[in-house]
Amino acid sequence: MAGSHHGLTDLMAGAAVLLVAAGFVVYAAANTGRGSGTGTQLVARFENIGSLTSGSDVRVGGVKIGAVTSTVIDVRTYQAIVNFTVQRDLVVPNDSSATISSGGLLGGAFLSISPGGSDTALHEGGTVTITQSASNLEDLLGKFIFNVGNLADATQKTLQQKVP
Repeated sequence: MAGSHHGLTDLMAGAAVLLVAAGFVVYAAANTGRGSGTGTQLVARFENIGSLTSGSDVRVGGVKIGAVTSTVIDVRTYQAIVNFTVQRDLVVPNDSSATISSGGLLGGAFLSISPGGSDTALHEGGTVTITQSASNLEDLLGKFIFNVGNLADATQKTLQQKVP
C-alpha cells in the first residue's frame, strides 16, 4: 500500500513540474511576442553590425527601450539594414544617432541610440540616418599589434643608422 502512495506522490510532483514548465513557456512566448511586436518601428543602416541579431537590446543611456526585430542585407548597397522598435512613449528626434555597442568582452552587442536635439520626431517606419558601425575588437587589436610592430621596426632601423 505504501508503494502505491509513493507512486502517486511522484506523479503529482511530476505533474506540478510540467505545469510550471508549461507556464514558463507560455509566459516567455507571450512576452517575446509583446516585446518585439509593440513600440515604434524604426530603421537604421550600417556597414557592419558585428554580432547584433534579432532580439538584441535597443538602449538609451544604457537602459533598454526596445529590441532589434530583424537584420537584413541590402542587395544593392551591401549595407546591413536593422529594423528595431522603441517604446511608444519615447520620442526619438530625427537627428538622433545609432551606434552598435558591445557589453564588454563577453557581453552581447546592442543598439545604442543617442537622442539628438531636433524638435521633429521620427515616426513609424522612420530612419535613423546617423549611424556608427560595430567596432570589431579583434580587428582593432590586430591593427594595434601591427602598428606596434611597425614602430619597433622603424625604431630599430633608426638606432642602427645612428650607430657608427
